[in-house]
Amino acid sequence: MLIQQLSVFLDNSPGRLNAATKVLSEAGINMRALTLADTSDFGVLRVIVDKPEEAMAILRKNNFAAKMTEVLVVEMEDTPGGLTTILDILEDGGINIEYMYAFAGTKPRKALMIFRVNKADEAIDLLKSKNVRLFSTEEDIDELIHVYW
Repeated sequence: MLIQQLSVFLDNSPGRLNAATKVLSEAGINMRALTLADTSDFGVLRVIVDKPEEAMAILRKNNFAAKMTEVLVVEMEDTPGGLTTILDILEDGGINIEYMYAFAGTKPRKALMIFRVNKADEAIDLLKSKNVRLFSTEEDIDELIHVYW
């Protein structure tokens, strides 16, 4: 129940983010979700795309340093306390969150949270035991496009 996420390491300089997204766009790769973090020297673009293996190849071909990681994509209530419900489940199970980001969609009262955790298999079991919906397949990704956007 994991989805592939690309982490693209970018020089912290004007135009590098645009160059990376342009390479993906020109290859016909659609970005589903992303976040950008920075340090003084470089940025990390974390992005979920429709064709992760193809995206990785095209980025590397164009001299971008990138790696693939697995993340959890969790549907949650888009209401006060929705995130707390998910965090409580993970905390009670001793799961550490390495990072997370979210996006809201047009589906009423629903949002998606993307988690990188230290014990993914345990997190999946915990969340499923609490009837939390996880996204994991290309069909799920397609649903993200058609339902959330």
